[in-house]
Amino acid sequence: MKRQAKAIAMISGGLDSTLALALVRRQGVEVKAVNFYTGFCITETQRRKGGRPDGTIPRNEALRAAADLEVDIEYVDISGRGYFDMLVNPRWGYGANANPCVDCRVFMMRRAKEIMEAEGADFVFTGEVLGQRPKSQRRDTLRIVERESGLDGRLLRPLSAKLLAPTIPEQEGLVDRSLLEDISGRSRHRQMELAAQLGIADYPQPAGGCCYLTDENFARKFFDVLDAREARGEARRLEREDVLLLSTGRHFRLSPRAKLIVGRTEVENALLEHHVEGRARVEARDVLGPVALVEGVPTWEERVLAARIVARYGKGKDAPRVAVEWREGDLVEVYEVEPEHDEAKLEALRV
Repeated sequence: MKRQAKAIAMISGGLDSTLALALVRRQGVEVKAVNFYTGFCITETQRRKGGRPDGTIPRNEALRAAADLEVDIEYVDISGRGYFDMLVNPRWGYGANANPCVDCRVFMMRRAKEIMEAEGADFVFTGEVLGQRPKSQRRDTLRIVERESGLDGRLLRPLSAKLLAPTIPEQEGLVDRSLLEDISGRSRHRQMELAAQLGIADYPQPAGGCCYLTDENFARKFFDVLDAREARGEARRLEREDVLLLSTGRHFRLSPRAKLIVGRTEVENALLEHHVEGRARVEARDVLGPVALVEGVPTWEERVLAARIVARYGKGKDAPRVAVEWREGDLVEVYEVEPEHDEAKLEALRV
């Protein structure tokens, strides 16, 4: 009799990773699931902020999938200096926006290899599908990820296994290759058919990604932070606090020295209140309006401009003048300003 294999499952909770988990589990393999948090997952960031703009709170799909398939799961936060350094200087470059997908996969798989070794597992598997994503799931890039992560022969992709070279667990008979799949391309029809066959009905709609780095608007803000630091003679770098603020509010680049972030909702206003330290807090004094933060060292003209923009997004936007309070450490000033109504100017400043 063959011995029972043990594997580490990389799951996001999406349809593909849920199916991969089910395919391996039905072969009697002992599985431990792992979900990595990078700081850029849209749904998890929304959960941490208290919900979506419409007030609903998204569920953690990885936890749901693991519970449905009765698998233990470890939640691993990899956001931090090493991951951020990779984002700023990706060896294999970016995708269409700020997404260094190949480098990101290599980074994750190296961590998965560490977990595999610590757990005494035989292999790692993922829900990746050959040809589904234009940069990270080509045949050559799948091979790069396997090689560079140190998982040579021990990285199984159950949904496309029959189209790829046999892995060590297949060769050793720990996994039956005939029970794996040969799915390729961007269509999800086969996955949905397979889900029905396996009795999997509860899964998120299989469309698009859940990573902020693939979003064009977010990417502009991401590169704006790096470019502004470089323009000031600083190193191109990303800090943990940047990550949360990049997904919060309207961003206006006043100059390489200064940036304005204006809250859009009560939730965002509350979040910005937690990040006042080291920044100026700007808010209309006598009318309802957003909380805003100014980063950097603005000139007097840029302070006034920031105040005008904050007034523009409050209830006093149609008033001739609005009192806007500027708090920066022990400094408190009030600027009487006319709300900014030049839409072309606002768009030119908007990141």
